[in-house]
Amino acid sequence: MNQRQQSILQRINEQGRASVSELASMTGVSEVTVRQDLALLEKRSYLKRGHGFAVALDSDDVDSRMLVNFRLKQKLAQYAAALVSDGDTIFIESGSTNALLARYLGERKRITLITVSHYIAHLLKEAPCEVILLGGQLQKHSETVVGPLTRLCIQQVHFSKAFIGIDGFHPETGFTGRDMMRADVVNAVLAKGVENIIITDSSKFGQIHPNPLTPLSAVSRVITDASLPASQRALLEEQGVRVDCVSE
Repeated sequence: MNQRQQSILQRINEQGRASVSELASMTGVSEVTVRQDLALLEKRSYLKRGHGFAVALDSDDVDSRMLVNFRLKQKLAQYAAALVSDGDTIFIESGSTNALLARYLGERKRITLITVSHYIAHLLKEAPCEVILLGGQLQKHSETVVGPLTRLCIQQVHFSKAFIGIDGFHPETGFTGRDMMRADVVNAVLAKGVENIIITDSSKFGQIHPNPLTPLSAVSRVITDASLPASQRALLEEQGVRVDCVSE
């Protein structure tokens, strides 16, 4: 995927839909070239084409999701990386921001990184840090493992911090996830009682998904951006959750 195609995919993912003429104007190339780019991206299951437009897919593909708000995710990951000290053993869940976090931490020799993400493990194959990849049933699109074996593995390892992604937060439901099996993995991590840190951009706040991530009291800290509504921040802080808002 070249830089122009990445820009096209990012625009479509951010807006949900974009016309061929809009994308041609944005990239400075002809509509014919844009259609060729869209055909390639559709073939790779990044989007869906219509007559004169393209729409985003609700994709679990990490590369595709990483292109949405990429610069912000970089800043959130860099901030989170500063919370890890030499000698720490940490758990990193799946997801695009967590993958960026793992990339920043991978260069540090004196940490051990435990993950359920094959994507993250592959990303760190040349890194000097120690990597422990847990077992389980592989979800091929998200490249993460889930299921009873994964839960058992989590119960058998020890770590001091866990970095977790979420899909939604609402005052009535707390944190929620889209996928039942991945939510089950997160709940197994939350049950261990370590320092659980959620990394997410503020767009997830106000959204509700089917699978609860509980209890809220198990969450130690939330790292998000400065667009988080003040009411949502106050609610979390009232529950004893530290909220760090990173400037975009």
